[in-house]
Amino acid sequence: MILYRPVGTRELKLIEESNYSKFPPRLPEQPIFYPVLTEKYAVEIASRWNVKYNDDHKGYVTKFEIDDTYCGQFEIHQVGDEYHKEFWIPAERLEEFNLHIVGKIDIINEFSSH
Repeated sequence: MILYRPVGTRELKLIEESNYSKFPPRLPEQPIFYPVLTEKYAVEIASRWNVKYNDDHKGYVTKFEIDDTYCGQFEIHQVGDEYHKEFWIPAERLEEFNLHIVGKIDIINEFSSH
């Protein structure tokens, strides 16, 4: 299954440090890791939310493949429009989630307000 993850510069640097193999642990105030199911939704978040609220006003869209069987245990949540679908992965399971990423995490879009 192909999933997308909108990220800011800080998270992207941590992904780079892992050689594009895993997502960094969540912060204490972030109990859920939420990869999204469509590129359209990821672009919307990165270009509108990340660019507006991150200190450097940049946002990125990452794309990665996850083992279908593993991901099947998580419920898909629709949080808005029909294409606003995401998985909610408990933060304490992110390390396990990372082990099921197939290949590398790719950066497919970059947005900036500058």
